[in-house]
Amino acid sequence: MLAYTGLRFGEMAGLRVRRVDFLRKRLTVAESATEVGGTVEYGAPRPHQQRTVPIPSVLLAPLARRCEGKNRNDLVITSPEGAVLRSGNFRRRVFDPAARAAGLQDLSPHDLRHTAASLLVASGANVKAVQRMLGHASAAMTLDVYSGLFDDDLGRLADRMDAARDTHTSSRTVGTVWARGSIVTITDQSTGR
Repeated sequence: MLAYTGLRFGEMAGLRVRRVDFLRKRLTVAESATEVGGTVEYGAPRPHQQRTVPIPSVLLAPLARRCEGKNRNDLVITSPEGAVLRSGNFRRRVFDPAARAAGLQDLSPHDLRHTAASLLVASGANVKAVQRMLGHASAAMTLDVYSGLFDDDLGRLADRMDAARDTHTSSRTVGTVWARGSIVTITDQSTGR
């Protein structure tokens, strides 16, 4: 869930059944569960704004099983006893043993948020889409944290530019530009046009 949605741990722990829209394949992140001094407190997600996050198809069936038989106000993902997930307990009992079994040392639940960002960028998402999905206050913040991922996209960008040029070259139009207040068509000079 964390790796495919980019939710923070507290946002996942505070997700309620009514916030899952299976028809639109969306989650509404409107609440976060945070442990403070041994007590779980519910509040607005950071940066204090709710957001909508797409649900990849791979998560639909597992989420549906988690919601089955629950009331609208129930938490979607809970401990085996049905209680709110607490980060320390979850890490000690579930996450850390699973990470070790997979051969992943020093992995944290928050690292899966970075995995989600990597998947988004690799799938072609622009910085504004990544910002909205992760709930960052600004695109600048997203770029500050994940600029290296977008840099990796430069090779694909060059390939797309070459493909666009090849498409236009086959019709002898190389491209168009905005110059001196109007659109100018650039043609292939080898034809004399």
